[in-house]
Amino acid sequence: MPISSLDNMVSAGLFEANKLAEIEVIANDYGYSYVKTALNFGFLTRKKYVAFLEREGFSFVAVREEELDAYYINQCELLELNAILFAPLRKLPDGSLLVAAADPQDDKLKTLLSIRFQMPIKIVAASDLDITWLIHIKRGEYFVKESVFSLMKKDPDYSGLVTFTDRQLIFFFGLLAIIVVLLFVNFMSTALVINLVFSVLFFITILFKLYLSLKGSMAEMNEMVTKEEVATIKDNSLPVYTILLPVYKEDRLIRKLIWNLRSLDYPKGKLDVKLLIEEDDDKTLNAVRNLDFPANFETIVVPFHMPKTKPKACNYGLFFCKGKYLTIYDAEDVPDADQLKKCVALFRKLPDDFVVLQGALNYFNKNENMLTRMFTLEYTYWFDYMLPGLLSLNVPIPLGGTSNHFKFDKLIELGGWDPFNVTEDADLGVRVFEKGYKVGVVNSTTFEEANNEPFNWIRQRSRWIKGYMQTTLVHMRNPAQLIRRIGWWGFLGFNFFITGTSITFLLYPILLLFLLIYAIVKLAFVTALFPEWVLYIATFNLVAGNALMIYVNMLSVFKRKYYELILFGALNPIYWLMHSIAAYKGLWQLIYKPFYWEKTEHGLTKVSSSANVQQLNEAEIVV
Repeated sequence: MPISSLDNMVSAGLFEANKLAEIEVIANDYGYSYVKTALNFGFLTRKKYVAFLEREGFSFVAVREEELDAYYINQCELLELNAILFAPLRKLPDGSLLVAAADPQDDKLKTLLSIRFQMPIKIVAASDLDITWLIHIKRGEYFVKESVFSLMKKDPDYSGLVTFTDRQLIFFFGLLAIIVVLLFVNFMSTALVINLVFSVLFFITILFKLYLSLKGSMAEMNEMVTKEEVATIKDNSLPVYTILLPVYKEDRLIRKLIWNLRSLDYPKGKLDVKLLIEEDDDKTLNAVRNLDFPANFETIVVPFHMPKTKPKACNYGLFFCKGKYLTIYDAEDVPDADQLKKCVALFRKLPDDFVVLQGALNYFNKNENMLTRMFTLEYTYWFDYMLPGLLSLNVPIPLGGTSNHFKFDKLIELGGWDPFNVTEDADLGVRVFEKGYKVGVVNSTTFEEANNEPFNWIRQRSRWIKGYMQTTLVHMRNPAQLIRRIGWWGFLGFNFFITGTSITFLLYPILLLFLLIYAIVKLAFVTALFPEWVLYIATFNLVAGNALMIYVNMLSVFKRKYYELILFGALNPIYWLMHSIAAYKGLWQLIYKPFYWEKTEHGLTKVSSSANVQQLNEAEIVV
């Protein structure tokens, strides 16, 4: 589209004249049409653009309902269709080719297509979002298949497509058979040994987490980025930064998401933001269509393909990214305004083998109810204490779900995310370590919405724990090989943290139940299972384990000065029982439907994110 065509929009009051040169620069940098640039970089609203074209005499066609001859659209590459926003539909009776375009005045496009197809071109106006939907559904098959199977083809040992290998099944069923035989031979002695093993595993895992927390509390983050350093960064020196926003039926949060992105202190023309919407999610697509203010993101429609997971959608988005660095935010995330600049500065300071930086996550609705308070305590000790502790020990670090910032080329080298793992971030963090790269920690926080509803919390947590189980099964397919890759210390750290977390939650109610039965019922066979010396060990494990986790939760309030939450740490035993419910649900799903992505409902809180985040920032949080 000639830049002079935008002059009419300026005259019509769609945007100011001084924006024309900026639009042209961004369009040339990204290879986009001018209209796509204006719509996707926050210069123009779709409602105003539609009204402008209608005044110019154009009527819009519903391309999703139009008859389509696939031959013509198949002659065009998806990347080209996506960059210019057009879709060849069919040959008309008069011998011309009917083409739907977001910019029906684009003479350059008409010339290009008339040469390619050797026939007259008739261009009609269509919604850019409907064109986006159509071209990705019709031409995205290769890309979505690569999103699903690329890691499996490139590095099958790291793919979670197979949940249990033959060797793992032989090991599990063989172990079960041995235990059953031993129970028949000598029930009491075997049960006593099992009880001891469970108790010891439980306690060691808790002790390791305490050790991590204490290490994290003492560890100083050597690579901090100060506000002064951020202030010295020149905007023209910054690279393009990609932000992936995978959403599914988040129509209620679209407006909030846009306002959150607007708070980022980064040049608009260098923010390559991709809103990843599933093919069947018309609710979110229509929410974008109905926005009455400019939005700075590009909509990408992910064609249907199982598994229907967040990592698959993110892998699909990688094909359209332009950035040197990349991060992921969820729809409700409120990152620190300078987070991207801090990451650029830190990547420039760190050695080349640091390929990902993890920001801290916390919650803006921490005081909404008991569950949000417990959730906040948990996240605070994880990101402020345990994450630095893992970093100081040089062991695998499971990444958080958002605010992990990657070097784009290294993310591609690693194979992206495993679409079959429902806690894909933790798996990728382990894979980063196994490949010989490092994870850094950036001193910046992203505030999220803490889950405030118990059943919704269990759905979310069961998926996370199931993903930890998947990660264990994938990386423990060959324990000897894993030791060779990451060493004994890394191997122990992985198993005490990733594997141990799931086992602890599964064991907790069993040990608690046996102790309650012993204390209340005093049955003879229970007494036999719990001789006094075993009872002392089991009681100590449970009491000390709970006391240590209560201590860790209480410890977590100090860095962020969340002193009003300190007494809620005493509720950790109840919170752990909720984890155990989620763990057994996750275990069942691991066997029954391992790739099922149980969606978490967002936007349930009645707490304003902007007001609370402002208060937290004014408190000058130090992490």
